[in-house]
Amino acid sequence: MIVKSEISWFDWESADKDLLEFTRKLIQFRKQHPVFHRRRWFQGRPIHGAQVTDIGWFTLDGAEMAEDHWNEGFAKALGIFLNGECIQSPDPRGERVVDESFYVLFNAHHEPLQFTLPKRDWGEEWVVALDTARPTLEEEEGRHKAGDEVSVESRSLKVLRRVH
Repeated sequence: MIVKSEISWFDWESADKDLLEFTRKLIQFRKQHPVFHRRRWFQGRPIHGAQVTDIGWFTLDGAEMAEDHWNEGFAKALGIFLNGECIQSPDPRGERVVDESFYVLFNAHHEPLQFTLPKRDWGEEWVVALDTARPTLEEEEGRHKAGDEVSVESRSLKVLRRVH
């Protein structure tokens, strides 16, 4: 039986066990990090006079996207910086919400791609928090520095957590 709802027409009762576990882990990851479930849309404003904003959009080579980049029909990859220190909405008690910051690498291309991490203003060191090409979704060992290249498998995404 397919249970239809506002968010899915997928038959979760007949889902493959591995897919179901993978999806559970993704949901848990999202619940743990308020930066992925903000109550208000991003503003793109600098934080306290800094150059870094609540969200940043990047090309494959780690450069901030310009208006022209949005019109490139062949673009199959982008990076998005989500700043956990700049969540505008308070929690239910009116307290400030703070989370870790993340850099999400999207590869919609049919081949793996190399992404260059943005300059140090956005983060000095990163670890891979999850990779949809790896079914375990466990954080990877090792660190990546600003300017390093990170490989992302075809039609997948990686989420990097800023450590410095």
